[in-house]
Amino acid sequence: MVGVAIVAMVLAFGVPGFGTYLQNSKIRNAAESMQNGLALARTEAARRNTYVQFALVGTDSSWTVGCTTAAANCPATIQARTAAEGSNTVSVASSGFATALGFNGFGKVTTLSAGSTKAVFDISNPAGGTCEKLGGTMRCLRVEVSSGGQIRMCDPNLPTSNPKPQAC
Repeated sequence: MVGVAIVAMVLAFGVPGFGTYLQNSKIRNAAESMQNGLALARTEAARRNTYVQFALVGTDSSWTVGCTTAAANCPATIQARTAAEGSNTVSVASSGFATALGFNGFGKVTTLSAGSTKAVFDISNPAGGTCEKLGGTMRCLRVEVSSGGQIRMCDPNLPTSNPKPQAC
């Protein structure tokens, strides 16, 4: 009985922490996937010397990369990713562009909204609670793309005065 009680206590303390770990892993997976998709769009635009776009599909972490004007040597869909591939409960809020983020043959962003200097993708998991910045336990992440095409992942929870490169 003592052994069963010890196992029950260990599980009672470990399960909430494991749930947070899973939520954070899904957010990290979605952020890395988006970062890789954006890098692919930028690289394909430079390689093909044409306009290539990265488009979110809905409000989850699904996305597609494809040529803005489809042709025989440049398909409308070069690569696609669905949220079911490891981050099905994650949501993405984007700003700085209208519907798709386009790159030109030099790898520069061409579709930023007027007055925007970068495109922003905020990744969270509403089913898992709130972000650390709002007092929760989840470590939400952000992917930013500058007008020059630089793509970086950062932590919006860290203050901007923080000298760490992970700060947004």
